[in-house]
Amino acid sequence: MRIYTHPACTRHDPGPGHAERPLRLVAVTEALREAYPDLQWCEAPLASRGQLLRAHGDGLLSLVLDSVVDGPMQLDPDTVLAPGSAEAALRAAGAGVAAVDAVIKGEDKRVFCAVRPPGHHATIDAAMGFCLFNNIAVAAAHACEKHGLTRVAVIDFDVHHGNGTQAIFDTDPRVMYVSSHQMPLYPDTGYVHERGVGNIVNAPLPPGTGSEGFRRVWRERLLPTIDGFRPQLVLISAGFDAHKRDPLAQVELDGEDFHWITAELVAIAERHALGRVVSMLEGGYDLAALRESSVAHVGALMA
Repeated sequence: MRIYTHPACTRHDPGPGHAERPLRLVAVTEALREAYPDLQWCEAPLASRGQLLRAHGDGLLSLVLDSVVDGPMQLDPDTVLAPGSAEAALRAAGAGVAAVDAVIKGEDKRVFCAVRPPGHHATIDAAMGFCLFNNIAVAAAHACEKHGLTRVAVIDFDVHHGNGTQAIFDTDPRVMYVSSHQMPLYPDTGYVHERGVGNIVNAPLPPGTGSEGFRRVWRERLLPTIDGFRPQLVLISAGFDAHKRDPLAQVELDGEDFHWITAELVAIAERHALGRVVSMLEGGYDLAALRESSVAHVGALMA
């Protein structure tokens, strides 16, 4: 199994005290190298403008890639453009594109993209919620447009709803977006009635849900829905901020829960998608929880 990452992804620095800090990625990559010494580590390439334009408008590309940034530039209360941000964002999005190519070509069945900044809040035209480009949306659009897939499932178990991913695909029946997320919580989207063209499935979770409630929602509602879609490719927005140690939310999961949901998604991919899974790091803001969760997640991907 291969991992896509790049040192440039640690050079996006939102500043002191910011939750989405470079040490997040250091924790993940160190933990994976220690736990699984036989992983194949690959350099994340730069996404092209054409690849990004499948998910984003030209105005957002110009803002992120063409701005002259001598110091931190605040895009919203949570999101910062810094001198190293443009390359980091290009590498993060490029990792997903390369990973999709790898699994479609049969070079690997499963790939994890250890990259930042995260992506699932970025909309067609706006960077927000720590996210500059929507990495998973760029990957899904690439799978549809370059490889001709017509059933791509994007699965999001980050504790925050991926409003950007949903908005990008809510009129595109080729892509099913399925999310569990805490509510109430930023960004206050992801209500059950948000259905797109029948391709959007949201499962809001109350604070304190815990392992039993989380697994019940997935087992009884979300996993059967994904199975019925018969995806040709499974993409995962792997946010680990539903962990009980995370400072930004209160869903109260642990590493075993991330291993369990990943294994269930791998089983669906084996049934319908030739085993093809691409996972991309999203949130998770406690370093110990990130280490535990990423090792559990990748362990299930390798099984």
